[in-house]
Amino acid sequence: MHNFKKLNIWVNAMSLVKDVYLLTSNFPKEEKFGLISQINRCSISIPSNIAEGSSRSSNKEFSHFIKIALGSLFELETQIILSSYFKMINDQDSIIILDKITTLQKMINGFLTTLK
Repeated sequence: MHNFKKLNIWVNAMSLVKDVYLLTSNFPKEEKFGLISQINRCSISIPSNIAEGSSRSSNKEFSHFIKIALGSLFELETQIILSSYFKMINDQDSIIILDKITTLQKMINGFLTTLK
């Protein structure tokens, strides 16, 4: 069993959630049940799956949850790109958040290799 609170991937994922919530707070209010909801839920899924997986008794089970977290991260990337296309976020904010997403994707992939 891993202590998820000490995992850099969890710490960075929690930080990303905060950034995402700040970003979506500026979205048009009519997107409350559309992209805002989808993006926020997706971002929450990342640290949540890391935490849930850390409670599992084997690295194989933990890897499964890490892969789900990674999938949510790629889903989030797609939603941020769509938000940029629709001009809900400016180019600078898009670049900043996408860089954080890419960094976390690399970290999670690296962490997965340690579980094998």
